[in-house]
Amino acid sequence: MKINRREGLSVNSSQFALGGEPFRILGGSLHYFRVPRAYWRDRMMKMKACGINTLTTQVPWNLHEPKRGDFQFHGGLDLETFLLQAADVGLWVILRPGPYICSELDLGGLPSWLLRDSTMRLRSMYSGFTVAVDAFFDKLIPKVVPLQFKKGGPVIAVQVENEYGSFATDISYMTFLKEALQSRGISELLLTSDNHKGLKDGGVSGVLRTLNLRKLNFDDINYLEAVQPNSPILVMEYWTGSFDGWGDLHHIFPAEDMLSAVREILRRGMSINLHMFHGGTNFGFVSGALTSPSYKPLITSYDYNAPLSERGDYTPKYHLLRDLFSRYSGEPLPAMPALRRNEGYEEAIMYQHLSLWDALPFTPEPFKSQAPINMENFPVNNGNGQAYGYALYETTITNGGFLRSGSSIQDRALVFVNRSFIGIFNYKTVELAVPDGKEERTLSLLVENCGRVHFSKAMDSQRKGIVGDILLNSLPLTDFVIYSLDMTQSFIDRLTLPNKPSFPGFFQGRLFVDGYPSDTFLKLPGWTKGVLFINGQNLGRYWDIGPQQSLYLPGPSLNSGINQVIVFEEEDSDFKVQFEDTPDLGMTVDIQ
Repeated sequence: MKINRREGLSVNSSQFALGGEPFRILGGSLHYFRVPRAYWRDRMMKMKACGINTLTTQVPWNLHEPKRGDFQFHGGLDLETFLLQAADVGLWVILRPGPYICSELDLGGLPSWLLRDSTMRLRSMYSGFTVAVDAFFDKLIPKVVPLQFKKGGPVIAVQVENEYGSFATDISYMTFLKEALQSRGISELLLTSDNHKGLKDGGVSGVLRTLNLRKLNFDDINYLEAVQPNSPILVMEYWTGSFDGWGDLHHIFPAEDMLSAVREILRRGMSINLHMFHGGTNFGFVSGALTSPSYKPLITSYDYNAPLSERGDYTPKYHLLRDLFSRYSGEPLPAMPALRRNEGYEEAIMYQHLSLWDALPFTPEPFKSQAPINMENFPVNNGNGQAYGYALYETTITNGGFLRSGSSIQDRALVFVNRSFIGIFNYKTVELAVPDGKEERTLSLLVENCGRVHFSKAMDSQRKGIVGDILLNSLPLTDFVIYSLDMTQSFIDRLTLPNKPSFPGFFQGRLFVDGYPSDTFLKLPGWTKGVLFINGQNLGRYWDIGPQQSLYLPGPSLNSGINQVIVFEEEDSDFKVQFEDTPDLGMTVDIQ
């Protein structure tokens, strides 16, 4: 049937219409930046086979503009190809371009270089922020405009920001974003999305309000019907599961509870978007952090207990949803795509080693500073500072005593005297004893950015590294030499690892793949905390406090034959990396 492209998604009654015909959104969230490009189509076809008709995706500004003015839209960030593939599979798209997206990403998807401005006010009409947003939208939106529904593309709606009602610091901000989208050629339906806490303050004139929830709250639904009479209700984020923090248990939302709520939403004639339908992986250092009740960084996996697992396997939730959605599709659903095989490979023995100290010549030239400097203001990366990873701060001391960090360490630091480990600073431990000694000694603090919080009124203060004075016997330390250790692929590729084992340090081994590479899962029993790299690609953090006990390694990241495995380990190791065919996300707890 030929579609009338002159009439986009409209809300003129209690139902949506698309192309002039009644339309119910059966949506699912899939983030291209959390899924290997080689698997985009596979995940989309599995969505289509479940009865999904609309894909929603967010756009991470921090990944697309990692340095100011340096825009990345290729490889795994090729948004246009992603949208065209969705159209080819037969999925409509709701695009959520931010600029803030939350999504449990570092700083909610905002680039860290914004924080080089000491007076920055994120998500506001502060000119330092709006100028940067305009520059990003000038690059992003022209890529989207030709792919809108009325121009023959798959994009049927565009979201304005994300859950601003829960933040709501500037009443003009949402109007600015609405006009920023429309002035650049966005002509499809605009919408906002908020949870119940922000529903009243998150709207903007002429933009459809939608609701985010896990359990049905009829007060919120009644409120929407009152402020938007004769308009359909869209649950923009129906949370199918949740994310996990390091040191937590793995959160599970029972399939039966999920299905009960989805069934009731559909029975009431509402539209729905399952968030997430497929979670994926926080590769590298992109995961965010919680700030309440205390700081907690998020794990590498973004499995989310979603209907499709982290590597795209079908779950009981998928099968239940497919049965339910088949009653609303109006035509038989496509066959479910076959699953790819996982592989367990021979373990990699880490036969080459390089201490952190011996790796310093491979870093950018260190710089000197009278006082500590936060990562974002490092004079590196062409004036963009350091976004992620570690930084090493070194100074000279001549006595022992009590070392106090206060709130100056963001977020965690290994502390050494003459390269001998003396303890860890974090948000709970803020004082360490320094052994006595009269000669000059080197005090080193290896500080890790464990992830900026992804939602908080305190987002403006999410600077990392050492952000204030470190006191030795109540006197501030001075005269620092500072090394940037952002652990980019170019740094990893430069390393040569010939020396004896030492911690912290880099450890290298080899994985041999016979034939076409398959997905696998890395497990590191006997290791403590660090980062793992395959062929130079940062797979993410591991930490023995759990819950996550394995890292997902997609087949497309491997070569047939020899593959390089490098681990940066902070504390201890058994020098072997295992590759198994099943994941382990740790002990579980039901979401209440």
